[in-house]
Amino acid sequence: MSSVYPSSLPGHTHRGMSASEPVRLGRKRALPACPNPLFLRWLTELRDEAKEKGLKTQYTYQKAINSLNKYPLPLRNAKEAKILQNFGDGICKILDEKLQRYHRQSGAEAQIHSDLRTAPPAGRTDNNSMAPSRKVNRTAEPKNTAGDGGKAGATSEGKKKKKREYVPQRRSGGYAVLLTLYRHSQIPGSKGFMFKLELQTEAQPLCDKSFAVPDLGSKYTAWSSVSTLIQKNLLIKTHNPARYSLTEGGLALAERLAAAEQQETKVGSGGDEEEEEEGPGVVDLTVSDEGEEEEDRTHPTVGAAGQLSSDVDALCTSEKPQKSQTTSRNPSGGCLLPGTYEILLCVDFIETTGGSHHRKQELVKELQRNGVNFDVRKLNVGDFLWVAREKVAPVPGQLRLPAGRELVLDYIIERKRMDDLCGSIIDGRFREQKFRLKRCGLRRPIYLVEECGTAASHLSLPEATLQQAIINTQVIDGFFVKRVQDVRESAAYLTIMTRFLNKLYQNRTLTCRSRELEGDVSADEDRGIPSSSLISFTEFNHGALKNKCQTVREVFARQLMQISGLSGDKAAAILEHYSTPHSLMSAYDRCTSEAEKEKLLSTIRYGKLKRNVGPALSRTVYQLYCTLGPLS
Repeated sequence: MSSVYPSSLPGHTHRGMSASEPVRLGRKRALPACPNPLFLRWLTELRDEAKEKGLKTQYTYQKAINSLNKYPLPLRNAKEAKILQNFGDGICKILDEKLQRYHRQSGAEAQIHSDLRTAPPAGRTDNNSMAPSRKVNRTAEPKNTAGDGGKAGATSEGKKKKKREYVPQRRSGGYAVLLTLYRHSQIPGSKGFMFKLELQTEAQPLCDKSFAVPDLGSKYTAWSSVSTLIQKNLLIKTHNPARYSLTEGGLALAERLAAAEQQETKVGSGGDEEEEEEGPGVVDLTVSDEGEEEEDRTHPTVGAAGQLSSDVDALCTSEKPQKSQTTSRNPSGGCLLPGTYEILLCVDFIETTGGSHHRKQELVKELQRNGVNFDVRKLNVGDFLWVAREKVAPVPGQLRLPAGRELVLDYIIERKRMDDLCGSIIDGRFREQKFRLKRCGLRRPIYLVEECGTAASHLSLPEATLQQAIINTQVIDGFFVKRVQDVRESAAYLTIMTRFLNKLYQNRTLTCRSRELEGDVSADEDRGIPSSSLISFTEFNHGALKNKCQTVREVFARQLMQISGLSGDKAAAILEHYSTPHSLMSAYDRCTSEAEKEKLLSTIRYGKLKRNVGPALSRTVYQLYCTLGPLS
């Protein structure tokens, strides 16, 4: 059996072999040469080119190279390579174009396959520049050890590339986000996190690209770099709506970036006055403290509107370091100045389609007759609302106008016909709609009730019940209720409201706030003056989604509101004490008697009048969650 393992095989040595001879590791038989060297060379060039540009397609080309190396047969054209793994239409098309160019230059009979007898093995680096393989490294290490023991360790350590720390480029999206979050964290009383819209608004002056609008020919914005920051464990994203905060590593990196920015600001402000008089065009905004290659940013790229003004704002910030923090907290880019926006009525598309088509079209025609500027769109809550839409100028080369910012005014209308009101009370939608209107973030909800005249007497519920529901909505729930007779009066009321809001907001500077800050009430609102701090339409509509992902607290609230007599105010009061079913069940477990469990929730106060929930509802909730069998 000893003849099976001859000493001449690769990877095997005599026991008497000297230590200076290298130990050969790897396969017993050399791999055959790749019979398609042209395709291999072209793929390697494509991979290296993509690697230099930092494109992820380099990994796709690498996989294609690995598949080609394993294929033992010659390929006449790239179409035949489709049978190989990782060869798609794109790669095959590129190879076919290169092959046709090669035939035009070298002739149709030019050789494209290698001679299997003279070509080097596929695993060697002279055939495939791709890769230092592990086997080659293992073979080289013993040689170094034998030649110079002291040098070998240093050489092997030098070959291990030190992992480079990720540092975002100056005035990039990641740079602006880190710097903004760091500056925000240094403000006394800071909440320690920022919402997306708030973060984008304050980071925009620190970035050359737009956080909202991608450049021409690209789908990426400056906000795309946030995913990289999260992946590098520099940023944390929590809650819904999302809250962004720095990790310890992100805070350390942001502190270094802020120090470098401050140092550069001092250097820029300490120059000659002559340089300042020459204008912003001569100021170098591309200095990089990390030794990376600098990009020419003296000419603004074609991108989102306002990018040039962002550069000017950033320049002003660098020239006046003592006001840098104030500038970042109140950037002009986050405001809508008087005259730069228009008030637009938004109509839910359900109000114009389906049901009684003639009646709904009559509303649209009346609004058009009255000259009301309106837009039909999907509203996740309410039937009518108003937005302040930014006026935008057309961009040369684009057919459509760029999307302007939209801030939602604090007025929202839910329209109800008496027959619709009757149906919503029966199926429970009425209470849920009022609850969602209260939670939508707008401070002045309105119920627009259309009387049916004599038709009310033929409804499923008595007219007195419907009138009582309307009065409860106004007195108890705090909604403003407007009664009208028909569709024409509804259109007239919407017209008057639109003109009123145009006059009310015509000289106001509007700022954008997060929906999470809806509880903050300014002094103007206490005096009855509407707020100029508004929610963006995108955030409002997303936050009002009916079937969005819900927290345990929200699901618990909806469960409680299914109990007859348990309104939204009562559910909210219970949630203040017991935010989850588990906390409520734990409280029941701590009670010593059945009577104590039944009265656990009875003394909880709710609403403006601070009334008690009462023993009856408390007992019902206890029976619902603690009774094992059917309820009595």
